[in-house]
Amino acid sequence: MAGQDPRTKFSNQDYPKQEQPVPGLQHKLEPKPDCGEKSYEGHGRLTDYKMLVTGGDSAIGRAAAIAYAKEGAYVAINYLPDEQQDAEEVQQVIEAAGRKAVLIAGDLRDEQFNYDLVDQAYQALGGLDNVTLVAGHQQYKDNIKGFDTASFAETFETNVYPIFWTVQKALDYLQAGATITLTSSVQGYNPSPILHDYAASKAAIISLTKSLSEELGAQGIRVNCVAPGPFWSPLQISGGQPQSKIPAFGQKEVLGRAGQPVELSGIYVHLAAEESSYTTGQVYGVTGGTQID
Repeated sequence: MAGQDPRTKFSNQDYPKQEQPVPGLQHKLEPKPDCGEKSYEGHGRLTDYKMLVTGGDSAIGRAAAIAYAKEGAYVAINYLPDEQQDAEEVQQVIEAAGRKAVLIAGDLRDEQFNYDLVDQAYQALGGLDNVTLVAGHQQYKDNIKGFDTASFAETFETNVYPIFWTVQKALDYLQAGATITLTSSVQGYNPSPILHDYAASKAAIISLTKSLSEELGAQGIRVNCVAPGPFWSPLQISGGQPQSKIPAFGQKEVLGRAGQPVELSGIYVHLAAEESSYTTGQVYGVTGGTQID
């Protein structure tokens, strides 16, 4: 048989309950997510590309950064200072693939940092061909009264505002043929009442994908988006989900389990690579079966 059964390719067993403070660290998560450290095999689809990935220390961003490097790219990753150990693990994987890794710690809620981040990535890599924005903030509340202005603002300041800031600055460097890859969520289409702010921010990212692609297509720059479903990550056990939902996380999906970040790697690579040269303004759902529309 050519392919594996997707229901059992990765574990469909219960996860152990566990809790971490924000931002959540991958090296403390059990079991560890598969981000392609060993399982992803590259084929030279991004040879000598220069890529910037936010949230590149763990889970989905980590998987994208590792896949880019294994496809031949040089990669700069952004992360919070508290996530240094996770970032250094990614650096080791990228360097083992023979590619350059640039680590840039900082908080994307700081407007000026976003501009500096793009500058630093461009200077350190000697160019910029793709910006992949993955970093996100998710904190559940039991009901609408549990949300306050500060928490709502933090979610949008982390998930939405950096798109404006990084893209504005990146346009000083991106040339025709470059790409921008955003990260939304199934929540942008099927919002949960315990994630009002997160879901709204992810819906905003879908809209930005479409409006930015309309503007930047005239410059030969493609903009696309990935919308993951339930993926195992530090985000989930650091307030992204109630602890009661952790053991069976993802098991209600059609495929009966949560996704592993490496299962998104191919989509991120595809959207950055030349093979998707006629694709822009699109949102790719990778949800385990939940429909998006």
